[in-house]
Amino acid sequence: MLNGRSVLAIIPARSGSKGLKDKNIRLLAGKPMLAYSIIAARSCGFIDSIILSTDSKTYAELGEEYGAEVPFLRDAQLATDTAGSWDVVREVLARLAGLGRHYEDVVLLQPTSPLRSVSDINGALELFSAKAATAVVSVCEADHPPNWTGIVGPDLSLATFLSPAKSEVRRQDFHRYHRLNGAIYVVSASHVMASDELYTSGSFAYIMPRERSIDVDTLFDFICAEAVMLSKEQTP
Repeated sequence: MLNGRSVLAIIPARSGSKGLKDKNIRLLAGKPMLAYSIIAARSCGFIDSIILSTDSKTYAELGEEYGAEVPFLRDAQLATDTAGSWDVVREVLARLAGLGRHYEDVVLLQPTSPLRSVSDINGALELFSAKAATAVVSVCEADHPPNWTGIVGPDLSLATFLSPAKSEVRRQDFHRYHRLNGAIYVVSASHVMASDELYTSGSFAYIMPRERSIDVDTLFDFICAEAVMLSKEQTP
């Protein structure tokens, strides 16, 4: 519990990924990728229950092996690549409520962020409590300032890619920009049941380092995440 409030961790892991086949259970440094989110959640003293939301019996068995509960399989309508994360969260909350289990706050931990640490989860939850927040969302510093981005036309011309004002600014003179990293979402259950909107005056950023912010969507992302993970294991 967090200051007397019950906290539910939800790990959404549908099967049938298109970008990287079965990425959620792909072996990453010897463990299925979804295992890292379960292990981190189990080590967090604020979390009361951990639910793996999946449409796959195979994924469910792996989740249970690492310590998550899978009291039901996800509805088929929520197992497509167009299903929203918050619809999945609402399904879990509603079905648990039908079993007499109620929670005040939710932590959504996507399995595609295997480098997220227990200290990150604890820090996000502590910020959520300290700010009396509606939501806390993890971010990291952006790799490059958005001022260096533009649209490349069909003819590949860069004539209007950057305005002169943008191209003349030195990197160190740009504002520091951050991006969503997809690792941690902490939301009050009452808010998520009523709305998908997180980015309001009651929402705050939990800042994570880039080395723990890899979001695995492609094989390249997977290789990067594994390289970072193995390098940490070899550091004396």
